[in-house]
Amino acid sequence: METNYYTTISRMPLEIIKLIRVYQWPKNFFVFLPLFFSGKILAFENFKKVLWVFLAFCLVASAVYIINDLFDIKSDKKHPEKRFRPIASGAISIPYAIILCGGLLSFSITIALSQFNTLILFFLLGYFLLNILYSLRLKKIAIVDLMVIAIGFILRVFVGGVSIDTALSKWLVLMTFLLALFLGFAKRRDDLLILEEKGKAMRTSLNGYSLSFVNHSMVFISSIIVVCYFMYSISEDVMQRLGNEYFYITSFFVITGMLRYFQITYVENNSGSPSKILLTDEFTIINLLLWGLSVSYFIYF
Repeated sequence: METNYYTTISRMPLEIIKLIRVYQWPKNFFVFLPLFFSGKILAFENFKKVLWVFLAFCLVASAVYIINDLFDIKSDKKHPEKRFRPIASGAISIPYAIILCGGLLSFSITIALSQFNTLILFFLLGYFLLNILYSLRLKKIAIVDLMVIAIGFILRVFVGGVSIDTALSKWLVLMTFLLALFLGFAKRRDDLLILEEKGKAMRTSLNGYSLSFVNHSMVFISSIIVVCYFMYSISEDVMQRLGNEYFYITSFFVITGMLRYFQITYVENNSGSPSKILLTDEFTIINLLLWGLSVSYFIYF
């Protein structure tokens, strides 16, 4: 009994890290996109501002994950992987999770008020409330559930731009929305495969999806993403700002990245967690680094 108690206490930090989903924090790097593409990332003051925004968004996003897990306890217990989540498995109690959620949200609000104006706080709270609605109702409505997720990524980009007072490119906003939508459909495909295998629906919204619909949607959206990136890379505005007409070369890595993700989705059937793919798939990591280096060359050199 005593051994079990101390084992539980020793595992608590690990369970908290799992609960707040630190591995999902890379999604919040989208707040850096306006800074990166504006060519101002080497300006320390601007970088520091966006870093504070990144931290604030990580905290509020983690609070959202906890709330989502609280609402999804029953469905998570039926999921082959999600049943091991801290709340669903009983590793962390519901009262403790609620206190932790409140603390994360409070810290996020404190950062917004101490480092920025109320507009940043408005975006953070907007993101938080939108996800509350998502957890309560919107995630049960097919297509709407993915739209909400995509809007969340757009809010990240807007917050990053507002924090350094930089105008956002319409191409950046559009491609962010489409990419988030694409990854959302890939996750739904993974859920549908689990449904076929286990015979249990992990999400109510899955009733509005089918493998054929998801597959066609992914191809449709990925095509638009590639075309948008082409259009962006050869736009007069970009070529004049960079003083170079060869930025379109970076499209090679965009196409390669999309093909790799299709391979992971259709061949490996492993598209359930984009964040884990980003952190563990060597091909994706190398391709992303090469894309970042090539874009950096054109913007900063």
